[in-house]
Amino acid sequence: MSAVTTPAVLEEVIALPPPETPWQRLRREFFANKLAVAGLVLLLLAVAVAVLAPWISPQNPYDIGKLDIFDSKLPPGSKSAAGSMTYWLGTDGQARDLLSAIFYGLRTSLMVGGFSVAAALAIGTTVGLAAAYFGGWVDALLMRIADIQLSFPAILVALILLAVLGKGVDKVIIALIIVQWAYFARAARGAALVERAKEYVEAAQCMALGSPRILLRHMLPNCMPPLIVIATIDLAHAIALESTLSFLGVGVPVTEPSLGMLIANGFEFMLSGHYWISFFPGIALALAIVGINLVGDHLRDILNPHNAH
Repeated sequence: MSAVTTPAVLEEVIALPPPETPWQRLRREFFANKLAVAGLVLLLLAVAVAVLAPWISPQNPYDIGKLDIFDSKLPPGSKSAAGSMTYWLGTDGQARDLLSAIFYGLRTSLMVGGFSVAAALAIGTTVGLAAAYFGGWVDALLMRIADIQLSFPAILVALILLAVLGKGVDKVIIALIIVQWAYFARAARGAALVERAKEYVEAAQCMALGSPRILLRHMLPNCMPPLIVIATIDLAHAIALESTLSFLGVGVPVTEPSLGMLIANGFEFMLSGHYWISFFPGIALALAIVGINLVGDHLRDILNPHNAH
């Protein structure tokens, strides 16, 4: 009887699909959510527009030689004074094509947000891993510094830093790094404390592996999922914060394209009926932030261990 049933059982076992990897589960659950997919589409569209801005923009809005003062504050759909082009979203007070300015503004806003989050992630993760692994006075010192940082509102810290550093894209990136690193340090420490108590860390220490190797090759990969989620959500926060700083006049200088600066440039014309100068950059900023948040929120739900199955 067993000689008959054993091959059939083996065939069933062989026919079973291989177990689903974490990446496959992430991809399957992510694309099963329509809001997450919509957010990913918005994010990819914003990135594509930012990267291709020099080639797809109807005009270089920051080439003064190509601007005509007679095209200042034209409503959407207007023709240029020379009749050579159509301003589909209108122009601003400096006669710049608003559609082109938004493309370039997305480029700057995403660059500032991306660089600042990447650097803050690297610094905060290093600090958090070191605090959790070494413990003692190292943990106490590093976490007290992070606590002091987190006790102040981010916008206040950024304003103080930019008052000292001055205007400029590089200055804004530095200010955002200082504002954000503590979030990642706290999250990395919490994840690393869980990993620190596991047997594979004790085994690595018994094998006399160096601390950098244990931290980077063993603990770091297991701590990255929650940090990636925080980085995704923090990217939206960084873009919004940069726009706020530029709107207040302490961030990106007027000569540099930024969605916050474009909104600020049109704010003074709102009461005179030239709504489009601030409205369309505001819509672009909102769509980019919504797209990033939708992606980040769903990644958080998928990577939550309580929801794993």
